[in-house]
Amino acid sequence: MSDKIPGAAGELVRAFPEIWEAYSALGKATAEAGPLSDRERRLVKLALAIGIGSEGAVHSHTRRAKAEGIEDAAVTQVALLSIGSCGLARAVAAKTWIEDID
Repeated sequence: MSDKIPGAAGELVRAFPEIWEAYSALGKATAEAGPLSDRERRLVKLALAIGIGSEGAVHSHTRRAKAEGIEDAAVTQVALLSIGSCGLARAVAAKTWIEDID
């Protein structure tokens, strides 16, 4: 898995595999803590990435959403929904980050 993680995050994973294992276990536990579907969880994670203004996380969750078969319109709608709570500028930035991923 660490070979698939790009950039500095991948470097951290390779240098500190025990941290990656703990982080992965936390992710699994939180995913299993409630009734949300895989699709719902991915879209929520994308929304959270938009909310904190993390370009890298928006790229990552967009990439994963596409790989999981989530339609482009749904991913774009998440950015549009962020207008009300995050502001127009952040939503526009998020939309451009989403569009970076082909």
